[in-house]
Amino acid sequence: MSHRPDTLALNMPIPSGDQLKAARTAAGLSQAQAAELLGYPLQTGSRGGLQSRTWQALESTSDERSMQGPVFAMFLLLTGQHPEFRLERKLPAGSVKDTATDGEEAISPE
Repeated sequence: MSHRPDTLALNMPIPSGDQLKAARTAAGLSQAQAAELLGYPLQTGSRGGLQSRTWQALESTSDERSMQGPVFAMFLLLTGQHPEFRLERKLPAGSVKDTATDGEEAISPE
């Protein structure tokens, strides 16, 4: 598959449970908040709070499930932790675009 010159190729490795937990805690999010950010289902836990069994499984070292690389890349982008790129809101048509001040390329949602 060839890439067009104006497209980006993201490195999207599958994270281990420990890597996912480290990224979540670095973002200052609970498991439920991180799950909600990516659209994973939430349930009411035994103590009444919200929880995500899916996210718990993804962070578990004993569960075989893992987060897919593209989903992890999006989590890193959404939480400002991606090592190469950041998300940037597109400006309305005709607006003047500021260039990235720190020399990084910006990925804009379409």
